[in-house]
Amino acid sequence: MEIRRFGVGNRRPEGPPGSTGVQGQVIHSDARGVIAELAFAKGGRIEPHENPNTTWFIVIEGGGYVLVGDEERRVAAGEAVLWPAGIPHGARTDYGPMRAFAVEFAGSDDSHLRVILEGIAKRLGPGEAGAVARGEGRLAMRPPAPDRDSEGEPT
Repeated sequence: MEIRRFGVGNRRPEGPPGSTGVQGQVIHSDARGVIAELAFAKGGRIEPHENPNTTWFIVIEGGGYVLVGDEERRVAAGEAVLWPAGIPHGARTDYGPMRAFAVEFAGSDDSHLRVILEGIAKRLGPGEAGAVARGEGRLAMRPPAPDRDSEGEPT
């Protein structure tokens, strides 16, 4: 089992390059991507920048503002913002702190390549491990409601 620590007491005092008032901690990093916690102080900011990778900015506490291209929006805990590859993006706080996770995937969005993988179901015969015997039964008769006749129509 591997446990990674993040949060208060585990963050680097400096945040990502081009940021002020932001502390961070990389939780995971490999060729597939990066997961990092970001803690914005009041007035903290990550200056607008471009990245060749697709990133999800996931707000878990507080709130602030995010920028994607020319559009700026207010965000709060429980919201995630997509930062597409090659599009300028940034984040900031004005009136209070904000905590977020940045989940960065190597490369740009490859959703156009996604496919459903074919699966093969195995039919289990009687007596095979995992097979269930066919049950027998029937629906119980429902007593008529006092304000309805025997056919179920209102009286």
